[in-house]
Amino acid sequence: MADYLRQVDFETLADADRMSEFYKLFYALENDMRDLIESTMLDGKGKQWWIEAVPQVVRDNAQKNYDREAAEGLPPRSDRLIDYTTFGELGEIVKDNWEVFSGMFSNATRNRVLRVINRLNLVRGPIAHCNFLPEEEAIRLKLAIRDWYKLME
Repeated sequence: MADYLRQVDFETLADADRMSEFYKLFYALENDMRDLIESTMLDGKGKQWWIEAVPQVVRDNAQKNYDREAAEGLPPRSDRLIDYTTFGELGEIVKDNWEVFSGMFSNATRNRVLRVINRLNLVRGPIAHCNFLPEEEAIRLKLAIRDWYKLME
């Protein structure tokens, strides 16, 4: 790869190096959230939580994403359909099942939790789509991640 990357200008490579920090942060956060949602839903709704409690539109989109990747011959990224949802759809699962999640967010209202998820989703855009994250947005990202974990204290 080094031979190919020599063609890329230095500034773009420097930006990529800087952005790798934010990708790592969001990768850890998003996967932690998926695990948390899955385990909480399993405990609160039982083994059929995906079918019985996840909004139909979220399930349909996850299945569509899975099917599209399979049709292209890609190896499955996961055996869990929750891994085929968008970040915003994770918020929809929490919103539609607030009674299951409210106990872990005992110091926060449903609206506050959803605002933090929405803020995270907005700042995720530049990271997920390989755009530069300005310093102000990098600060917002770190604050939003902190806010997410503080909601569960």
